[in-house]
Amino acid sequence: MKHMVSYKLKPDCVAENERLSKAVYEALEQARPRGLRYATFKLEDGVSFIHVVSHDEADGSNTLTSLPAFKAFSAGVKERCEVLPHRVQLTEIGSYGFIGE
Repeated sequence: MKHMVSYKLKPDCVAENERLSKAVYEALEQARPRGLRYATFKLEDGVSFIHVVSHDEADGSNTLTSLPAFKAFSAGVKERCEVLPHRVQLTEIGSYGFIGE
């Protein structure tokens, strides 16, 4: 499963969002879940973000969303956003050297 989530933050919430995102990456470094690829990008406007996720758990679960750090990140995202998160499924046509390949 591959998907992308995009959203736009209130300007005064960017630092908090980045702090919470970094905590997720610290948790991932410790947990080292197999089959998960995840990246977060801040767009040039400084307030818009995208997250690209690829996971291949056989049972359809998502290790990322079960992490306490990710739950903390997700808990207040609606309050931090000017434009709420929008998730879209991605169908890979091809990739080269993308997200750890």
